[in-house]
Amino acid sequence: MKSKLAIHGGNPVRSRPWPRWPQWDESERAGLLAVLERGQWGGYDAAVSEFEAAFAARHVARFCITTVNGTTTLETTLRALEIGPGDEVIVPPYTFVATAAAVRMVGAIPVFADVELETWNLSMPAMEAAISRRTKAVIPVHFGGLPVDFDRLLPLAARCDLAVIEDAAHAHGSSWNGRPVGALGAVGSFSFQASKNLTAGEGGALLTNDPLLAEKLWSIANCGRRRDGPGYEHPYLGTNLRLSGWQAAVLSAGLTRLDDQLQRRMRNARRLRSFLTEIDGLTPQRWDPRADAHAHHIFLMRYDAERFGGLPRERLISALRAENIPVASIYPYPLYRQPPLVEPFSRVTPCPNGELLCEQTVSLGQNLLLAEPEEMDDIARAILKVRENVDALA
Repeated sequence: MKSKLAIHGGNPVRSRPWPRWPQWDESERAGLLAVLERGQWGGYDAAVSEFEAAFAARHVARFCITTVNGTTTLETTLRALEIGPGDEVIVPPYTFVATAAAVRMVGAIPVFADVELETWNLSMPAMEAAISRRTKAVIPVHFGGLPVDFDRLLPLAARCDLAVIEDAAHAHGSSWNGRPVGALGAVGSFSFQASKNLTAGEGGALLTNDPLLAEKLWSIANCGRRRDGPGYEHPYLGTNLRLSGWQAAVLSAGLTRLDDQLQRRMRNARRLRSFLTEIDGLTPQRWDPRADAHAHHIFLMRYDAERFGGLPRERLISALRAENIPVASIYPYPLYRQPPLVEPFSRVTPCPNGELLCEQTVSLGQNLLLAEPEEMDDIARAILKVRENVDALA
């Protein structure tokens, strides 16, 4: 006998809450108290330099420059690379608006190139087709935490003399062939916004191995000063984007848990993926074996409504949420339909995969993957329950 769906008044598959996010303990409290008692709460507090050193070391980068958020990191990078009016920067259409908006904020033109259906990441053939004589850089997004195909990206970018700006907002701790993302291109941009796998509510960081570029990045984020110069001299045009000591203290505490949480998310993602191989109609993001660490900031699935009796995606999501499985659809349309990013403010190459992913994506947040392994079975049971009751939902 079929179980009655929760959306129709039945008992939900799951009644207990999922792991909270953010997570914290006494280490955050101790770090904040130390900042308080030092009395130097701004961006020059010792907590900031300590976190920058630790975050750079974790990602095998020479330099880390923190900022107030992961949008200003992208703008700062573009300014440091002297990208501006008349220049073009290739971006994916399926991602958060900041990736493309940062390009417009410096006066350059975002050029949208399609993504891969299986990975949600930038398609290398689409990227190559989008390159013009004006193209100065590419911003690949490690979507959901899955690194872009560096084996193809880096040679292509080098051949075309393009700067690679990694948007690693989803990818804290992710790696490609054993090398952490963030310093594989010219610069890596990270976000510490509230939902991210490492968070202080807000904040951002830049990683690079280039000492000259690191100095420019630091200067732009520090009012145009030089590290070794007096505070009243401003040889560059910059602004104040400094992270506070409070945020750095919270981030340092969270960084000590990052790797344990990374491993837990990957274990639970593997368990969930093994179940989904038996469900025709919900296909998880392809996990490239070269991505030996995958942050899983978002667990991504493509939904084929035909395999669920034509059930609309929105109806599937409502039914699963009623079973206390908080799935989402993320982006309903590609970035080039956002008013500030439509042509002529951008250049758009055909993006049929991005369009399809806007229609098909179903996702789970990273905090669910911090549950116990057996709790992944609640997700599986809820999906099966909805599938068995598709006729009642039609």
